Amino acid sequence: MRALLAAAYLVTIAVGLWLRALNLRHMKTHGSTVPPGFEGAVEAETLRKSVSYTIDQSRLGVAETLFDAALLIAFLFGGILAAYDRWIGPLSGSFVGAGVLFFVILTVAQTLLEIPFGIYGTFRLESRYGFNTTGPGLWLADLAKTTILAALLTSLLVAGAFTLVAWSPRYWWLWVWLLFAAVSIVLIFLSPVLIEPLFHRFEPVTEPGLEEEIRALARRAGLTVSRVMQVDASRRSRHSNAYFTGIGRVKRIVLYDTLIAQMSHREVLAVLAHEIGHWKRGHIRRRLILTEAGALAGAWLAWMAAGWDGLPLLVGLPTASFAARLVIVGFLASLATFPLTPLSSWLSRRHEREADRYACELTGDPEALAAALVKLSTENLSNLHPHPLYAAVYYSHPPVVERVRHLREMGMALKS
Repeated sequence: MRALLAAAYLVTIAVGLWLRALNLRHMKTHGSTVPPGFEGAVEAETLRKSVSYTIDQSRLGVAETLFDAALLIAFLFGGILAAYDRWIGPLSGSFVGAGVLFFVILTVAQTLLEIPFGIYGTFRLESRYGFNTTGPGLWLADLAKTTILAALLTSLLVAGAFTLVAWSPRYWWLWVWLLFAAVSIVLIFLSPVLIEPLFHRFEPVTEPGLEEEIRALARRAGLTVSRVMQVDASRRSRHSNAYFTGIGRVKRIVLYDTLIAQMSHREVLAVLAHEIGHWKRGHIRRRLILTEAGALAGAWLAWMAAGWDGLPLLVGLPTASFAARLVIVGFLASLATFPLTPLSSWLSRRHEREADRYACELTGDPEALAAALVKLSTENLSNLHPHPLYAAVYYSHPPVVERVRHLREMGMALKS
């Protein structure tokens, strides 16, 4: 069974690598062609850089995927999990303490092992294409903050979850699910005011007249926004974006300063109208409900699997602690959910199309969103020619060329 599970995992890796290679071959074949709707906005040099950037990103992704796969195989099937489990046991005299140590050390170790990829990606790859603006000091500060926050949050969640397991061995799956769901909702409230400011400086939008236009747009949508902020994204990267954050009274609109610099007011409003569309069409609420329903089912299945005597034998272990059993369950869950990736991507793309349509209805200006997407994709050197199968499996948004075409078709329909 151990060999069968390892083979199944390697098949998932192979499928992902094959799809990546298929995507790159397709891009190399069509990458020099200016797609419809991008004439005059994309030059030959931009297309060349886009192809080169995508190839370099893919190579880094392949290296990281192969490294992670080798590490996971060695950890689960090469005896490292058993040795780690035996080492953790005596370090704490309690069930909860052992669980916290088990997962916090794993979390920190994973972060440290990913450092070389982060350094190369930031200071070589992103710098090569003119995107990186961060320095070593800021990068290290971000790494330290991320590591500390991850360790702290992991400690609190694991301590709470293991306490519930010890308190209610038969129904811990329900109580742990409730705990994680509650923490997720609390973080939605706290993130904008406690976590995000640890990494970025937020200030009111400084572009003259833009905040008033944004608030007028939100009022037309029937949306109450507490604050309209811009974030100093340019301290780290020249990539651009905009997003909604928080919920209730702390809900706010955040614009990258790079986005404000790259786009006209009309285009910024179109991008925000799309984000508002996600709220108005209930995508965030539906996604949250679907996620929590899946998490509840997953918690029940984890309870069933973790209590099965034969679970450790699946990876060649005679025995395993509760924490180690959860690691094995997590591995099995990753195999089981891998085939659902295309479904999740399809649902996300459907929501993006609905948000595009809402933006057009709200602004009455499909061309503004189309122009904004053209700018975003060219400024960020996005792949304009993804393979359809790769996009179907992995893309959370419809390919940008398809989105621009549909938006301009909507614009023609409005004029007729």
